[in-house]
Amino acid sequence: MANFAKPENALKRAEELINVGQKQDALQALHNLITSKRYRAWQKPLERIMFKYVELCVDMRKGRFAKDGLIQYRIVCQQVNVSSLEEVIKHFMHLSTEKAEKARSQAQALEEALDVDDLEADKRPEDLMLSYVSGEKGKDRSDRELVTPWFKFLWETYRTVLEILRNNSKLEALYAMTAHRAFQFCKQYKRSTEFRRLCEIIRNHLANLNKYKDQRDRPDLSAPESLQLYLDTRVEQLKIATELGLWQEAFRSVEDIHGLMSIVKKTPKASLMVVYYAKLTEIFWISASHLYHAYAWLKLFTLQKSFNKNLSQKDLQLIASAVVLAALSVSPYDQTSAASHLELENEKERNLRMANLIGFNLEPKLENREVLSRSSLLTELVSKGVLSCATQEVKDLYHILEHEFLPLDVASKIQPLLIKISKLGGKLASASSVPEVQLSQYVPALEKLATLRLLQQVSQVYQTMKIESLSQMIPFFDFSLVEKVSVDAIKHNFIAMKVDYMKGVVQFGTMGLESDKLRDHLTILAESLNKARAMIYPSAKKASKLGEVLPGLGEIVDKEHKRLLARKSIIEKRKEEQERQLLEMEREEESKRQMLQKKTEEAEKKRLAAMFEQQRAERIRKEIEERELEEAQALLHETEKHLKRGKKKPILDGEKLTKQTLLERAMNEQLKERQEQEKRLQKVAKTMDHLERAKREEAAPLIEAAFQQRLVEEKVLHEHEQQLEVELSRQHHDGDLREKNRLARMLGNKMIFQERVMSRRQAEFDQRREEREERIQQIIQARKQERDIKRKKIFYVRSEEERIRKLHEEEEARKLEEAERRRKEEAEHKAKMDEIAEKQRQRERELEEKERQRREALLGRSTDGLSRPSELPAGSRATEPGVAAPAAAPTAGKYVPRFLRERTESSGPAPPSEPDRWVKPTPSESDRWTGGSRAPQPLSDRWTSGSRAPPQDSDRLGGPGGSSRPEPWRPSRARNPQRG
Repeated sequence: MANFAKPENALKRAEELINVGQKQDALQALHNLITSKRYRAWQKPLERIMFKYVELCVDMRKGRFAKDGLIQYRIVCQQVNVSSLEEVIKHFMHLSTEKAEKARSQAQALEEALDVDDLEADKRPEDLMLSYVSGEKGKDRSDRELVTPWFKFLWETYRTVLEILRNNSKLEALYAMTAHRAFQFCKQYKRSTEFRRLCEIIRNHLANLNKYKDQRDRPDLSAPESLQLYLDTRVEQLKIATELGLWQEAFRSVEDIHGLMSIVKKTPKASLMVVYYAKLTEIFWISASHLYHAYAWLKLFTLQKSFNKNLSQKDLQLIASAVVLAALSVSPYDQTSAASHLELENEKERNLRMANLIGFNLEPKLENREVLSRSSLLTELVSKGVLSCATQEVKDLYHILEHEFLPLDVASKIQPLLIKISKLGGKLASASSVPEVQLSQYVPALEKLATLRLLQQVSQVYQTMKIESLSQMIPFFDFSLVEKVSVDAIKHNFIAMKVDYMKGVVQFGTMGLESDKLRDHLTILAESLNKARAMIYPSAKKASKLGEVLPGLGEIVDKEHKRLLARKSIIEKRKEEQERQLLEMEREEESKRQMLQKKTEEAEKKRLAAMFEQQRAERIRKEIEERELEEAQALLHETEKHLKRGKKKPILDGEKLTKQTLLERAMNEQLKERQEQEKRLQKVAKTMDHLERAKREEAAPLIEAAFQQRLVEEKVLHEHEQQLEVELSRQHHDGDLREKNRLARMLGNKMIFQERVMSRRQAEFDQRREEREERIQQIIQARKQERDIKRKKIFYVRSEEERIRKLHEEEEARKLEEAERRRKEEAEHKAKMDEIAEKQRQRERELEEKERQRREALLGRSTDGLSRPSELPAGSRATEPGVAAPAAAPTAGKYVPRFLRERTESSGPAPPSEPDRWVKPTPSESDRWTGGSRAPQPLSDRWTSGSRAPPQDSDRLGGPGGSSRPEPWRPSRARNPQRG
């Protein structure tokens, strides 16, 4: 690989190789230079190199080389000089297109050259043999040999350029231009397959643009310029698709435009929308979707009427007629009446999708027949005034088909109207985006609609009709076609008829109970008779039974309803629990997968980093070795140039070359060469000195003689020239005197003219100066008035601002004062409430204290009653007096806390009131601590057994003078045996 010091050297080397016919080597040299890491900074010579590089790639049809080179050049100049890349790419596409056109013209010229009278005489034997063997014509073979390779290369050029320019904000204009040229290529040469691939490529580029949103230099679709470029590209794609007849690709292009509009949430210009809907009308008409075709025509009519200011009345009338005829061409019955549920859902989704493309807002919950239907479309045409803009023939046709009831004269009245309508149409003069409107294309659909209307109206009047009569009433079709139309209508329940060929008649409305109208009539009749019978003969027995059953029935219904609701809630909870478990499992699996993926990515990153470092070190080492080897080879070549042939031996090939060895050898050779050169120079200098001295000695007398002769000649010449100068001066002086005398006569006239001119100019100057001063004074006065007006305006504005500021300050002060007043009122209210709460708490404490004292008094009296000998147990009677019985010898069935027993054992007898507080538990405590029948008597029993009753609420509250609010009895914390 040659390493050039400057890029210009590589270009010169490539041109030298091209001149000797080595284009492959020249291309490789330029390719190595472009892909080298040494030239990563853009400079002007690189542009010339790229021009030469793409020329070689085009000449040799090297698409891969061109792609690699352009990618490297894009990296070099993307951030510095994008225009250079644009120029190179334009040159590349121009050369490819030029070569393809040249090959095509050559193939045509070859075909024309072969077009002679005597083909046998002009053909060579090998051509005849090839034609007999291959069976191909001359044009096919020449196209395959000449045109096809260059067309393939041109197509590859477009793909390469689009791939290089994709998703780059700085190159999006060039990207759009390339896409348009590729579309024109497909259109010019009818390349449908390449057009599909091109559309898929552009579609993938947009998908990647939306997928990778953090990409550098990514185009911003919200910018108007970028959005317009992308929309223009899609609209051009839509136009070419319709011109090539690729309707499926055209529909996908429509979806691309709609998707792009959905991404940016913006509506394109009206001119683009006109093209969009114009192409939609063609697509829907080709696909026999007459309903969507009519809706697209309606949108197109609305756009033309709203935004096209140059639309003439004739063009508007023609477009309105097309809208009305398109709406009438829709089938009058629902095609999905007998479809399954799945087909209905698919049809609903299809309707929603198409309506979104057309631009209508639909609710998914509505039935599709209520949203996109023939009836709603016709109603909208009438409400929006479209029908009023149509021609008179179209209006008459609409009224006959939709509003009039003429079972016998429908066809006879419609046929002349259809003949007139078929002659209407043509190119619109003021709507260039709308294609040529031909109303004759709707005539077959209108004839079918007229046939259906006639059959429908006849079926409502007649039950039987001869086939010949019916055929005469329908002049549009033969009876076989009428039968075919009627079969489809019967299938979708539009009419009910049968054809009896044996009798030669058509029977209407003979479907029996299967007829919708008859079924409805019988149902209404049965309901009316039942009501009449119930009114004449009311059933009292059934009514009484019903009255008995109704109350119980309501309860049963409520119970069943509650049971179903409970079951529904249980099912929903189970579903939620199952969904939650599945969600948890998915989250766990996702977390595990992410952790595993993270670990794998980290390991891969480490491996790649280690590999990168290893490769980098290896590359640096190789680069150092290569650089040293190149320097050594350069020194070797330089040394070989200075060596003299025949005197010194060249360096052997097998000898080991190093940089240091070559440097030493070069230094020695240079030193020897310098010494020899100095010796030769000394010898030559000495020879030159002797030669110069001899030359000067011989030339000295000759120089002196020549000098003396020159002096004599110059003296004679000087005297002659001096005489000539004197004579010329005398002649000039005489002429000047004569000229002076001639002009002296006009001196007076000159002074008079000068004074007149000066006076006129002075007057003009004075007048202009006065006008200027007057204009300046006017300007000063005007500016003074403007300043006064401005000063007054400023004063008024400031006064208003001061007044508004004062009003704001007063309002703020009033608000602050109001807030302060409210704060004080709230503080006073809070203080009053705190005082009331404090009094309430004090009162409660007093009540609790009275209650405690009363309970202590009651417990003290109870203890005195138990301490009598008659009531003491047998064991306690034998004890000494003065010792408390529960503390000395507790009964077997009574619970005494441990700390009381310990206190009794350690400190002797306790006061009589202390154990009594703890040995009188409530009934629930006695049941809990003793399992036998020797539980202590509850306080309630003691109150009921004696003469005193339990304390009332008035006693608990401190007597009749206490509060009327009852206070529940709450034992104090010290009386609870469980709290200790």
